[in-house]
Amino acid sequence: MNLNKLFTKKSMHSPSNDGEDGHHELKKHLGALNLTAIGIGAIIGAGIFVITGQAAADFAGPAITLSFVIAAIICIFAGLCYAELSSMIPVSGGSYSYAYIALGELPAWIVGWMLTSQLLFSSATVAVGWSGYCMNLLKDFGFQLPYSLSSAPILYTPELGLHWSGAFINLPAVILIGVVGIFITIGIKAAATFNNIMVVIKLCTVALFIILGIAYVNTDNWHPFIPENTGVFGQYGWSGILRGAGLVFFAYIGFDTVATMAQESKNPQKDLPRGILGSLAICTVAYVITALILTGVISYKFLSVPDPMSVALDAMGSQMIWLKYIVKLAIIAGLASVALVQLLALTRIFMTISKDGLLPRAFSKVHTKTKTPVFSSILTAIACMAAAGLFPIAVLGSLVVMSTLIIFAIVCLGVLILRYTHPEFERPFKVPLVPIIPAVGILCCVAQMGFLPIDTWAQLIVWLAIGLTVYFQYSRHHSNLRLPR
Repeated sequence: MNLNKLFTKKSMHSPSNDGEDGHHELKKHLGALNLTAIGIGAIIGAGIFVITGQAAADFAGPAITLSFVIAAIICIFAGLCYAELSSMIPVSGGSYSYAYIALGELPAWIVGWMLTSQLLFSSATVAVGWSGYCMNLLKDFGFQLPYSLSSAPILYTPELGLHWSGAFINLPAVILIGVVGIFITIGIKAAATFNNIMVVIKLCTVALFIILGIAYVNTDNWHPFIPENTGVFGQYGWSGILRGAGLVFFAYIGFDTVATMAQESKNPQKDLPRGILGSLAICTVAYVITALILTGVISYKFLSVPDPMSVALDAMGSQMIWLKYIVKLAIIAGLASVALVQLLALTRIFMTISKDGLLPRAFSKVHTKTKTPVFSSILTAIACMAAAGLFPIAVLGSLVVMSTLIIFAIVCLGVLILRYTHPEFERPFKVPLVPIIPAVGILCCVAQMGFLPIDTWAQLIVWLAIGLTVYFQYSRHHSNLRLPR
């Protein structure tokens, strides 16, 4: 085996970057506003509506707001690097394509495999959270699915490992992904329109919760703002804030999804950076304020539940019962858009990888009428339905965070490498203070990975082993860069 071939780099002007024969096959519907909405649609979801309560209750207390700030700083470094690369290399595939050009084929495959776990399991995680809110709302009206049809059959605990719960399938989560799969198969315009509506609903929900919640804030709930550490690393104190940052980092996953929409962007050089940084800025402000209100309305000790906002609304009193139903409905609608955006991005990743020969050609075949990769869309939806129906959030979410940190670190590294190897490339957007910002971004991602539990590292090793097996058994033998010209 020639090791040098594993790091063969793709030209930025390779035809497969743009489609067959250098022509775009996908319709260009998306402007800066659409891209920003797609970013917000991917970001605001299970992170703020579900995970915030657990992170506050178990790790950081009211200082969960600091955890959000720390996670946002890491994302800002990565976001700036994404903005430069997306403006310089406006092609579908996002960080996979950037890695192929900057680092070579094997690193690109690893990034693509990490993107698969990030987007696939993130969508499944959101679907499980959606199922929880949906069941909670139905329960308010006296209807409830049996446990066997509304819970994950496979559970995981450090003591028992993987074990059966006694349930059969999480049916609501499966149904959601099935509907989302139909939307992404129909076409990007239908998906973007649905997403824009959901984004407006989500932002209005967050704004309504903040505006009405201010009057019910009890500042005593913020004291102590940083609860004293229990003596166990990660349980409150500053170590708890850092551990909380690792958990709420999930809340920011999604802004990088914008970079995968390059071939459907009207003006990718300008609109992609605007979409990435704009969605990240809007969501950061919304997260910090929402976390303050949430922990101010009710003590963080009561927030370790699947629906923390519902608990806070209950604490506001019976006069807020109308708001409780509105917020739950809006959250249910909003979470659906997150699953849609993540799966939509994954089909575009598969499409790009397939055009490079690293996956079968069926993944990149575009339907003549819908102008979407139908095979990829259907297969992605089926895989996500299986994950959402079988596994709980605890199993799905941990690998998502680890995969994302690896991707962000490689993106930051790509900016450094391309600045020195290809200074001649036109960069409509430039990361300031290079090499400081990319280097700090890498260090922050690696440090945050160190705060994740050993179980997550074990999951990563297994996932990487599967991906490398696929690469060495199939992908490297079918790579376009290895085929005779």
